[in-house]
Amino acid sequence: MTHATRDTGSIGAFEFECGESLSDLELAYETYGEFTGDNAVLVCHALTGSAHVASGPRGEGSSPRSGDGSQQGDAAGQARAWWDAIVGPGKAIDTTEYFAVCVNVPGSCYGSTGPASTDPATGEPYGADFPPVTVTDWTRAQRRLLNELGVPQLHAVVGGSVGGMNVLEWVKRYPERVERAIPVATAARLDPQCVAIDGIARRAITTDPAWNGGDYYDGPRPDNGLALARQLGHVMYLSKDSMEAKFGRRAAGRDAARDTFPADPAAGFFPYRDIESYLDYNADTFVDRFDANSYLYLTRAMDEYDLAAGYGSDADALRGFDGEALCLSFTGDWHFTTDQATALADAFRTAEVDVAHHVIDSEHGHDAFLVEPEN
Repeated sequence: MTHATRDTGSIGAFEFECGESLSDLELAYETYGEFTGDNAVLVCHALTGSAHVASGPRGEGSSPRSGDGSQQGDAAGQARAWWDAIVGPGKAIDTTEYFAVCVNVPGSCYGSTGPASTDPATGEPYGADFPPVTVTDWTRAQRRLLNELGVPQLHAVVGGSVGGMNVLEWVKRYPERVERAIPVATAARLDPQCVAIDGIARRAITTDPAWNGGDYYDGPRPDNGLALARQLGHVMYLSKDSMEAKFGRRAAGRDAARDTFPADPAAGFFPYRDIESYLDYNADTFVDRFDANSYLYLTRAMDEYDLAAGYGSDADALRGFDGEALCLSFTGDWHFTTDQATALADAFRTAEVDVAHHVIDSEHGHDAFLVEPEN
């Protein structure tokens, strides 16, 4: 059996890109396999993912929402490993050969320090007093933790969605420490349409009266706002073809309706459709495992990421990288399109990086990188 561990490590005082600092930043992480000195693979999770990338480590007994607001329960707050088909013995990231590491990013709520964590200065959750966090902060924190773990060099960095932006930031900021980069279903920056959708999602949270300026940990949570935000996300993650194939316009039956949101006056006359049932179910399960403030912070980090920041172009940002890159994109993905991945691969080529770009035919939209491991 492949050795697997789950732990939380302190990297000490940390200054965020915004200039604010915490006296102690803790990062939840999981490792799989044995480190041999040159076989480490860093796996970067997506927006609401955790360090629980593969089956192996098991938590003990506590519920997903622990007393200090962090997510410390079984599977780091997630019921299933989010990339179990990719990471493990005999899989694409073979943990009998590689030492895989996944770190929950700062600002999240699955064990790493974030808005729901206790501020030692007040004894209360940070809430909206938590510093603004960026993809650059994630990358710097991961490097600090890897240093603590005695991992100076990475055989590869791989990640999907905003995790792919995390990969790009590694290549940009620490090119000498990365041998291979695999950004999946990602881009050098979000397009305006996706930024707009994220902005609406944040407004759904902040206009929920229970949000209370981010100070809700001793009272009702802004579950309605977070549920709406998650439903917007699911629409963005699916494609038209996948929604048509999976749901069509089929009615689920009025008895299938959930009480996630109040029904409008005409609801009893019109059908409650399968797609509505899907969105309500996923919203209900999500609010039980995720923190609304973390959603605000992490979407901001994704929206603001720009590979070319501080440089003249994407290619200029990548010129220090002397390794290899593999870009993967999916035809049905309108969140991070194949055209955006093509532009990213072109930037690698302009920077004289050895790069390949594989376009995978899929109707599953942005979720394809999670639900179609066989491709």
